[in-house]
Amino acid sequence: MKQAAVTGTATGMDAGSGAHAGGMSDIDWKRCAIAVVGGDRREQEIARLAAATGATVRAFGFPWPDAGIEGVTRAASAAEALAGARFALFPIPGIAPTGALFAPASPEPIIPERDMLAAMAQPAHIILGWADPKLQAHCDALGITLHEYEWDQDLMLLRGPAIIEGLLKVVIENTSITIHKANVAVVGQGSIGFLLARYMVALGAVTHVAARNPVQRAAAYAAGAQVHLLEDLPALAPGLDMVFSTVPSRVVGRDVLERLPKHALVADLAAPPGGVDFEAAKELGLKAVWARGLGSRAPVTVGASQWSGVRPRIEKILRADA
Repeated sequence: MKQAAVTGTATGMDAGSGAHAGGMSDIDWKRCAIAVVGGDRREQEIARLAAATGATVRAFGFPWPDAGIEGVTRAASAAEALAGARFALFPIPGIAPTGALFAPASPEPIIPERDMLAAMAQPAHIILGWADPKLQAHCDALGITLHEYEWDQDLMLLRGPAIIEGLLKVVIENTSITIHKANVAVVGQGSIGFLLARYMVALGAVTHVAARNPVQRAAAYAAGAQVHLLEDLPALAPGLDMVFSTVPSRVVGRDVLERLPKHALVADLAAPPGGVDFEAAKELGLKAVWARGLGSRAPVTVGASQWSGVRPRIEKILRADA
């Protein structure tokens, strides 16, 4: 299977103009067809910015504004959007176990089947958060290159503040105590865990960080957090008011959950399969939230940050083919 990670995020570029980090664009965008399929209001901004380049943009599966989107054609189906497209932009949030793309506003599940993908213009590319084995198999059979950026550090940091703001909303709506002086644990110190721990410290929470990496633990300590090994979580649990997992593997299991106070809030920010045993949390009567899609809190900001990473990837491909 052809597969690549998105790199070279142009954090300082004007995402809607003809300029990029290296100067004026030398790409003939008018010859480029892009399909934006699935997603939420973030994809509205991505589609708008893609069309602003002069590319042909067709979209389906995200909330459509009453005034439309300048330069973007609303397709009648995902298949219509993909037909003849050289590039397909799918959402960051993971694909459901059914194979459906993240598309909460769509009346029906959007499942990118092989026949649908076969209608793309070759050589075709799909840029998305991450692909499941079924989509990977389709792309392998059709010679479509996948570009996954769920774990791209630049893009995660760019949309990180919106994710943290969205999480704060979840916390406020699901607790009866303040974050200030609360005992909170941040599990994992990747891009989002790193930001979250620093926000918690800044908001006055008694912040605990559990992570495998000793360098990450040292950085968290330097930022004002109390640091622990992952295996310390069960012993730490009885004194916690909130637990935030950012690790996409089961790290907050029953051994941790059964020791938490009944008022504790558990929030999972990780990509599927997630880091929290939600079945155990439900059995134990704990409030547990899988806080996915938090970037939708600021769709214009986050959509622009995603496009600032996607655009240079498309330009690199088009230059290589020139």
